[in-house]
Amino acid sequence: MDKKICVYAIAKNEIKFVDRWYNSVKEADYICVLDTGSTDGTFEKLSSLGVITKQKKYKNFRFDVARNDSMKLIPDDTDICVCIDLDEFFVSGWSTLLKQNWKEDTTRARYRYTWNFNPDGTEGVVFMLDKIHKNKMYNWTHPVHETLTNTTKDKEIFIEIPNIQLNHRADNTKSRSNYLPLLELSVKEYPSDDRNMHYLGREYMFYGMYDDAIKTLKKHLELPKAVWNLERSASLRYIANCYKMKNDKINQEKYLLLAILEANYTREAYYDLAIFYFENKEYLKSAYTFNEMLKITNRTLNYMSAPHCWNFSAYDYLSLCYYEIGNYKKAIDTINIAILFNPKDNRLKENKQYFIKKLNNL
Repeated sequence: MDKKICVYAIAKNEIKFVDRWYNSVKEADYICVLDTGSTDGTFEKLSSLGVITKQKKYKNFRFDVARNDSMKLIPDDTDICVCIDLDEFFVSGWSTLLKQNWKEDTTRARYRYTWNFNPDGTEGVVFMLDKIHKNKMYNWTHPVHETLTNTTKDKEIFIEIPNIQLNHRADNTKSRSNYLPLLELSVKEYPSDDRNMHYLGREYMFYGMYDDAIKTLKKHLELPKAVWNLERSASLRYIANCYKMKNDKINQEKYLLLAILEANYTREAYYDLAIFYFENKEYLKSAYTFNEMLKITNRTLNYMSAPHCWNFSAYDYLSLCYYEIGNYKKAIDTINIAILFNPKDNRLKENKQYFIKKLNNL
């Protein structure tokens, strides 16, 4: 029997995205949207397209409550549920791939997710997302950065389908001001949850609340459940950044070194430490650290993987390090690699000519 797929979502004032979103999800057997109070015609537009819709306004909005309410719209004969926001869109053919790969015992699917794009159109942050799940087995928990929680005693069976591609084009005009209070509420409700403790510390950092960020991120590192070394390394990097903003160079360097020790197979902490040395004119240390970073050639798909660690940026800085220590030949070789990544950058080309001139004048 053919498996039935239902796409479900929550939405508020997403009229600019409705057509793109609908065209990407119409491969599904059912489409359901809970509108949480649109005033721009989103609800009416979705209804006109035949989407199963309902409108519900919340006095105290929480993402988990709204998503659980949206799941109530899913038809009973649905086999596979797909949660996708309206500022996201699938590459066509996703439903066929999902049905081909979904087995009788599958409960969750991971797929490739591009969270943002660089100004030149290339991909930014890319990781594997897992908001495709078996029907009647999960609900959503946490007021923000909500997660799927198994409500049964059945074992979870994950599959990976990297050929399914979901893209995200965020509406940057929308306020995210409710995230901080919702994260604080989440940590209050789930004090032992490592994930949202990490997110709360990061949010404090974004708001410039550096002492609160340091305290919260250190608390994250102390939690028994905080065992994912990539996230632990990120917390250590964020702590270092907070110390940077407090002009505490000793602790900034300390926590960047700790971040490398926590996950020495990813580039991010090496990059941040190399920049620290560069900004403090320790060019030998910076060059060494950049070279250590560039030995890492496998980019893991996770939300903490920073695009600038994989583009021309490291080679750009490294060429300047070589210039500062008087190794103009290596400066030229390195800037050439940076130019291969970014051939339209005139500054890189001008730097190359300057390095050549310095080498010829030796």
